[in-house]
Amino acid sequence: MPVVAKEFDLLIEGMSCASCVARVERAASATAGVQRIEVNLATEVARVELSPGAESGTTLAAVLAALDHAGYPSHLKVEDTAPSTADPAEAPMPGPATWRVILALALAAPLVLPMLLMPLGVDAMLPPLAQLLLAAPVQFWLGARFYVSGYKALRDLSGNMDLLVALGTSAAFGLSLYLMLRHAGHGTTHLYFEAAAVVIALVLLGKWLEARAKRQTTEAIRALQALRPETARVRRAEGRDEEIPIHQVRLGDTVVVLPGERLPVDGEVLEGRSEADESLITGESLPRAKEPGSRVTGGAINGSGRLLVRTTAVGAESTLARIVRLVESAQARKAPIQRLVDRVSAVFVPVVMALALLTLLAWGLATGDWEHAIVNAVSVLVIACPCALGLATPAAIMAGTGVAARHGILIQDAEALELAHRVGIVAFDKTGTLTEGRPSMRECRAVDPGADAQALLLAQAAALQAGSEHPLARAVRDAAIGPSVLHADDVKAVPGRGVSGRVQGQELRLGSAGWMAELGVSLSPLRERADALQAEGATVSFLAAMTPVPRLLGLLAFGDAIKPASAPAIAALRAAGIATVLVSGDNPGSAQAVGHALGIEQIHAEVLPEHKARLVESLKRGTGGKRRVVAMVGDGLNDAAALAAADVGIAMSTGTDVAMHAAGIVLMRGDPMGVPAALDIARRTHRKIRQNLFWAFAYNAIGIPLAAMGWLSPMVAGAAMAFSSVSVVANALTLRRWRPPAG
Repeated sequence: MPVVAKEFDLLIEGMSCASCVARVERAASATAGVQRIEVNLATEVARVELSPGAESGTTLAAVLAALDHAGYPSHLKVEDTAPSTADPAEAPMPGPATWRVILALALAAPLVLPMLLMPLGVDAMLPPLAQLLLAAPVQFWLGARFYVSGYKALRDLSGNMDLLVALGTSAAFGLSLYLMLRHAGHGTTHLYFEAAAVVIALVLLGKWLEARAKRQTTEAIRALQALRPETARVRRAEGRDEEIPIHQVRLGDTVVVLPGERLPVDGEVLEGRSEADESLITGESLPRAKEPGSRVTGGAINGSGRLLVRTTAVGAESTLARIVRLVESAQARKAPIQRLVDRVSAVFVPVVMALALLTLLAWGLATGDWEHAIVNAVSVLVIACPCALGLATPAAIMAGTGVAARHGILIQDAEALELAHRVGIVAFDKTGTLTEGRPSMRECRAVDPGADAQALLLAQAAALQAGSEHPLARAVRDAAIGPSVLHADDVKAVPGRGVSGRVQGQELRLGSAGWMAELGVSLSPLRERADALQAEGATVSFLAAMTPVPRLLGLLAFGDAIKPASAPAIAALRAAGIATVLVSGDNPGSAQAVGHALGIEQIHAEVLPEHKARLVESLKRGTGGKRRVVAMVGDGLNDAAALAAADVGIAMSTGTDVAMHAAGIVLMRGDPMGVPAALDIARRTHRKIRQNLFWAFAYNAIGIPLAAMGWLSPMVAGAAMAFSSVSVVANALTLRRWRPPAG
């Protein structure tokens, strides 16, 4: 028995409808040590959570035994970190094998063809014995699965779709056999072998089409899994390169990636310069430049340069593997609206069986034609299959989360997906969310006029900051055009004030306004401009020369640049009728500057991490006692509590792991436009869920009375039942055409 965690997935065999889901959950929940189980009919996967203190191996064995006894053989779904060489398109699908479907249709065709020719005056009806010989293999061989599954459900004092099909077709077959024997040698009479055979053939066809359609909802996961290369080229200590299977790569190994190859591991570039296409992982359309120190993600395509990469994550801990787990986890979770389906399906089959019995008695007693009464009761049993009901929600969730993942939006749980469509307020963190999260040079202004004076000012500042790792020092160096030709001597950091040094024989000081005052440097030449910049939230440093007398040379202003996509994102939310709020721990000047630039009216500055969650709670309460659904967008450790407190937490993947774990939605690109995109796909997915549930309920609400009134033959009922399941999945698949709104 493999070692399992406190939460694990099981692959379930034999489920056919929403009633099966209820039986699986009931059987597993009754097992000691199981805290919760959620079953996804579309993926045929059950996620089991164990109670605190439960022994995982023992509980797993007990759950597997309970499910097997209930008629649903299961096994542990183990994540395979080694690549698969099989073509995903050729992987076996749930549902009947293709040959079974073809054979069932071939055997049923000669039975139904005479029925179709009869209105044309053509009598091609087969002899009763020929009908029996064609229908029997379909009924008892190809349809054996319905008997086995139906028996197990009946043994468990419950019901499922297979029981309805088995009872209905057996009644039609038995009636036909009775009539054939009763009228043997007394001319011809109408038999119903074709009804039994065609219903089974159509149900098998419907399940086969349904399985094919369901595979398309998991294409996003299969596409991500296919990104993982099978081998990696590892550089050994003696300098030679060795190609090994990807699952043999270890942390710290140096991997060589040639131009055009797919990166096999997550890592850090040690040598080389190139660009990487990460579009299938992050949704980012443009390649990203990579140089020594850059992080790379396994599955991305290397560009024109050769890279040496130090491995930082392999196997299940790689970014690609974690993305797949997140999407699978979202698809395994049940949306709250699914609870309604579960309650209905728990009583659905017993109610249908009662209605079929009522139909039989009503027609038989009212007309005395028990043959016709049996046919109508069969129609009720066949058309009432709850397949569409069970697939309505999971099919839409799988399609929605799958297409979102392809565009860099990871929806981690179905509850976030369902709540997101009702979001009325989005609260944004500032630093790293709406802004780049790192200071950049906003302005460089010299006291002396002219471009030469400004270039000299920047070169002198860059020389002083050459050896510093301070964020502002990096901003100065990034702003300096080309390599600095100036060199600084006797550089000393003065804590809390700035830095001193000598450049080209001149004593220079770079630091705050307070230090300049201590040094006797007058700031009057640039005082007005400095005050204006500080009012806008910028950090201002001054450069002064101390020889021959203290004098101001110029100022350097730093700011956290607003992301280009922030303004379009806020505008898109406003257009959708969603209010926006800025929640920042930064100073009021900086927060106000960013908020006003983006058109955010409600701005909260200097908010401590522990107070962010309280602010989110107050936004949820709203005014006048009207509760509002709030989404929080952040990227840092200080946002984790607020992300958890919000109805929907949205984290930037460029931030901390803590933030991503606390959020229900993760934006892989760190792009604010992902926020309106995530809410948009949530709205569309929820709309699909409601459409599917409406049609599933409407189908049964209309079909069952029509069948009970004798207006639907068993063959038409079987075709309608198969069509309903396929149509629900097909409707969900229209989500695959979704594209994020343009910024």
